[in-house]
Amino acid sequence: MKHLLSLLLAATSLVAYAKEDPAHRKAMIDQHKAIAAAHEAAAQCLAGGKDEETCHAELAKACKGLAIGKLCGAKHKH
Repeated sequence: MKHLLSLLLAATSLVAYAKEDPAHRKAMIDQHKAIAAAHEAAAQCLAGGKDEETCHAELAKACKGLAIGKLCGAKHKH
């Protein structure tokens, strides 16, 4: 859930930047919603009892072509 909040804060900043171009703004909103959905699915995967390796593999698959990095650009410490 922490990732989702960080992602939404970043999305808010990017959306503010995109105010000049409505098409760009919509594209950014859609992209961030998709990234957030991928991370929410990963959180539900972990909450469902699957191991981190499995959930990260699913996240990597969902993020392919969506954002920078295999985990949609989110990094956290362990």
